[in-house]
Amino acid sequence: MSQMTASAASLKARRVMRFERYAPALLLVVAIILYVGIALATGQGRYLTVDNFVSILGRSIALGITAVGQTFAILVASIDLSVASLISASAVVASVVMNGNPGMIVPAIGAVLVMGLVVGLINGLVITRLEVNPLIATLGMSLIIQGALSAFFTNFAGAVPAEFQVFAYGTVAGVPYSLVFLFALALLAFFILRFTRFGSDIYSVGGNQDAARLAGIKTERVVIGAHVLCSLCAAIAGLYLASRLRSGAPWIGSDGVYDLESIAVVVIGGTILAGGRGGIWGTMAGVVIFSLIDSIFNLAGVDAFAKQVLRGIIIVAAVAFYAVRSKRLVA
Repeated sequence: MSQMTASAASLKARRVMRFERYAPALLLVVAIILYVGIALATGQGRYLTVDNFVSILGRSIALGITAVGQTFAILVASIDLSVASLISASAVVASVVMNGNPGMIVPAIGAVLVMGLVVGLINGLVITRLEVNPLIATLGMSLIIQGALSAFFTNFAGAVPAEFQVFAYGTVAGVPYSLVFLFALALLAFFILRFTRFGSDIYSVGGNQDAARLAGIKTERVVIGAHVLCSLCAAIAGLYLASRLRSGAPWIGSDGVYDLESIAVVVIGGTILAGGRGGIWGTMAGVVIFSLIDSIFNLAGVDAFAKQVLRGIIIVAAVAFYAVRSKRLVA
């Protein structure tokens, strides 16, 4: 009898894992069908081209880069609300250091990456050593960064040389360099999570931190490492936006709502906020879904304010869909 019960429990667990693995792809297919259907129904079939699809993806490069890092933070059952302010700071620092001089591109990139590393390290240490809730710790860091920026800058500052703008505007075979970079970054993140001990430890710590500690995993180092990677990705997103906007400004991160939207696409991609389950390709699917949702609203002529309301409803509905479906499978 016990063997039958164990077998049934194992089968249910496999069904849950199978659902979680393919649910983001299912949502992505639904989004694509809706986009195609609305484009045809409104007589805007000219938007159903490969070039336009690449353009849709290109509009979410910064969000995608940020979301890759946010995935690491959420997988260890943490979260990072400082990414938007860090994106702004990275764009401003890069632009000011370069100041139109191609010879300062490498020093600017180095300065921004060091800043991202320091912010991630501080976030991780505050969360692990001082045991401050991740929400509060990273929100506090966000306020500190934004306050420092606002004290010295009120508008666009510095200038990005044309050589660095290639990051945002250069193409290879019609595909933007930035899109190729995002795919390469996602591939690297997937490799880390799937084939390295650190990636395995991330899932263990996110699943059950106490059990991971008893198993000999240095949980504090894993959480700190996840936050460092998250902040580094946000710093890179700031570099991309500086390249795209040709300058940096203290409000580009907050105006882009990259903190909340990066969390939203990670969750839509199937990574649960409790940690321990999810992955990079689900996050990438979430980014594409978000981009398609915006494009669908544009095709349908939805008002900007109504668009925000509908996006919120869709996010809640998607998360509820995961939760309810998983509970039914377990039951």
